[in-house]
Amino acid sequence: MKILVLNCGSSSIKYQLLDMKDESVLAQGIVERVGCKSAELTHKVPGRDKYILEQEIMDHTAGIDLILNKLMDATVGVLKDKNEITAVGHRVVHGGETFSGSVKITQQVIDKMEECVDLAPLHNPANLKGIYAMQKLLPDVPQCGTFDTAFHQTMPEHAFMYAIPYELYDKYKIRRYGFHGASHKFISETAAEFIGKKYNEVKIITCHLGNGASIAAVKNGKSVDTSMGLTPVEGLIMGTRAGDFDLGALFYIMDKEKMDAKDANNMVNKKSGVLGISGVGSDMRDIENAAWKENNHRAKLALEMYSYRVKKYIGSYAAAMGGCDIIVFSGGVGENGPETREAICSGLEFMGVEFNPEANKGLRGKLTDISKPSSKVKVLVVPTNEELVIARDAMTIING
Repeated sequence: MKILVLNCGSSSIKYQLLDMKDESVLAQGIVERVGCKSAELTHKVPGRDKYILEQEIMDHTAGIDLILNKLMDATVGVLKDKNEITAVGHRVVHGGETFSGSVKITQQVIDKMEECVDLAPLHNPANLKGIYAMQKLLPDVPQCGTFDTAFHQTMPEHAFMYAIPYELYDKYKIRRYGFHGASHKFISETAAEFIGKKYNEVKIITCHLGNGASIAAVKNGKSVDTSMGLTPVEGLIMGTRAGDFDLGALFYIMDKEKMDAKDANNMVNKKSGVLGISGVGSDMRDIENAAWKENNHRAKLALEMYSYRVKKYIGSYAAAMGGCDIIVFSGGVGENGPETREAICSGLEFMGVEFNPEANKGLRGKLTDISKPSSKVKVLVVPTNEELVIARDAMTIING
C-alpha cells in the first residue's frame, strides 16, 4: 500500500509518498510560492540527487498535478502509474470539537471542515484546497484527514475552558483546542515504547519545540492539557509568536500605538516571540550565535526567556498529572538544540530528573536517552514524524 501525504499551506505544499509495507519514504518534497510565476518544486528520492524545478504554479491543483507528474517521471519518479497510490492523507489544522480522530473524507466531513474555517482562517482553507485538488486529479482514490486538534480532544473540561462568559463557549466554541496533535501522539507513543513502558500506564510531557512550539501533558495515553489554545499563539514563546501574554497589556499597547485589531494580531503572531525580544531573528541558531559569539544581551535574554517558559510548563504539567515518568524533546529546536535542552532541564532535579550532559552534547535528530541511568524521570530526544502518523491513520481507515 502506497500512501501520499499532503500538508498544504497557503502558498506551499509539502508531500511524502510512503510504502506502508515497511513504512519507508519513497519520495518527498515541497512546492513553494504557489500562486507565483516563479514557484519552485524541490523533490527528493532516497539515494538520488535532489531535483529542483522552477516554473509557474498558479494554484494548488497545478502544484499537486506537478507533484504527481514528478512521482511518475521516468527520471526522477518512483511510480509507473498514479493508480499505485492507494490513499491520500491530509494534515488538517483545525477540527474544532467535531473531530476526535482521523476520518475518511466525505462531503459531510468537508462541510464540517468548512464550518471550522473561522477557527483557523490561515490554515484550514489551504488544507481544503489540497482536498479539492485531489478530488479533481485522483477522484477514485480515497482521502483521509488527520487533525492537529484531534489528539487533544481528550482534555477534561476544566483544562480546555477559558474563564470568560460561558455563553461565548456556547455560541462560538471558544476554548482551548491545542495543536501539533500528530507530533505529540507520535513522540509520546515512541517514548513509551523506547523505555519499555505501556503507553496507557505512563505520564509523559512532550515538548514540540520549533518555530511554532507547544507542550502537552499525556497521561495514560491521553492528552490532558496542552499549551496552545483556541489559536497557536498561546503558550510558549515561539519564533514570532508572543505566547502567554497579559490581555490588559495588549489593550494598553493598542491604545498607545493606535493599533486596530489587525495590527495587534500581526504584532502577537509575526513580530513577537524570540524575534521581538532579540531583534536578531526568529531562527534559534542565529540567536545563539549572537548570544555566545557577539555577547548580545537581548539575544541572551531571548534564550533565557524561552527556556524559562518551557521549564515552567514542565513543572505545571507534572503537578497536573501528579508526577512525570518521561520528558520528550522534539521539533526543530527540541531535536537539534542541545544547549536549549540542557538549559530547560537544569533545575528539574527536584522532579527526579538527572540530566546527562555527555549524552546530550552535540546530539541532533536522533532517538536518544539524555538522562542518567539512575534518573527517575527519563529525558528523551525523539525525532517527530507527523507524516507517518497521517499515513498510518489513513491505512487503518482504508483497511476498515
